[in-house]
Amino acid sequence: MPTWLLPDHISDVLPSEALRVERLRRRLLDCYAARGYQFFIPPLLEHVESLRVQGADDLERRSFKFTDPGSGRLLSLRPDITPQAVRVDAHLMDGKGVNRLCYAASAVHAVPSGVASSREPFQVGCELFGVEGLEADLEIQSLALESLSLAGLERVHLNLSDRSVLAALRGQAPGLADVEAEVTQALAAKDPVRLALATKDLGPETQRGLQSLLSLYGPPDGPDGVLARARRLLPSGDSLQASLDRLEAVTRSAVFTEHPRCQLTVDLADLQGWRYHNGLMFSVYVEGHPDALVRGGRYDGMGESFGRARPATGFSLELRALASLTE
Repeated sequence: MPTWLLPDHISDVLPSEALRVERLRRRLLDCYAARGYQFFIPPLLEHVESLRVQGADDLERRSFKFTDPGSGRLLSLRPDITPQAVRVDAHLMDGKGVNRLCYAASAVHAVPSGVASSREPFQVGCELFGVEGLEADLEIQSLALESLSLAGLERVHLNLSDRSVLAALRGQAPGLADVEAEVTQALAAKDPVRLALATKDLGPETQRGLQSLLSLYGPPDGPDGVLARARRLLPSGDSLQASLDRLEAVTRSAVFTEHPRCQLTVDLADLQGWRYHNGLMFSVYVEGHPDALVRGGRYDGMGESFGRARPATGFSLELRALASLTE
């Protein structure tokens, strides 16, 4: 094999692309700064323990790990920047008030997230700490859509979900926790047979509720919309109803009036993304790109791993993929 070949899913950024990426990076960071988001540059290396946040074993599986020759401790190349922002909020800034952080840096994946994905994605994102209310989620979603607008992408598709729906079902059937990873994969694949096999030892009501999630996607409004059907099909319970109320409030917000060319859907089975998310989640898709261009959502309490549990939400996008769509 020629020595000049790069590893699979790794590539150079040549001058024409590099210039386009850099110009877009500057526009985005200027936009975030105008919204009060402070730029920070995290280190590429972290102790492995820093990634063990909120059961995010998927972060560890996607991480390159090696031993530090100096300390003998296990280190990792960061697969994602959000846990680093949580650490900074918890220990290096005032952890009591509202903090807004933004970043633009490479992550490194041991395994690519998709067939066409880079193992060195260049992440740009924003994280908002210290706000429990829905206004934080709406601010982050609005900023994500504005980011795409700055790249000239107005006709986009934003899909909403809420991982607390699954958490509410888990609260009614504790055995769900043991098979949750398999259940999440079956839901993402819209595979009823795989889902039935994964949940065969759970109660019939929980099984019916999980199978119902497979059909709960599409436009949110109206008597046959996703949210109305969800209220009819899912088991009753305060937590579930609170999740549906939250989703309904988002769909009726001014964010989507300000972005009239954004198509909005709800998919209660779409729980893709890092497993540290535990509330409202969203993904943004655009024509010409096979995967979500933006992913974001709630990860309340992640800071507990660093000694300060805080409400938090944010998003990240892959800058090279976004820049390629602006050609």
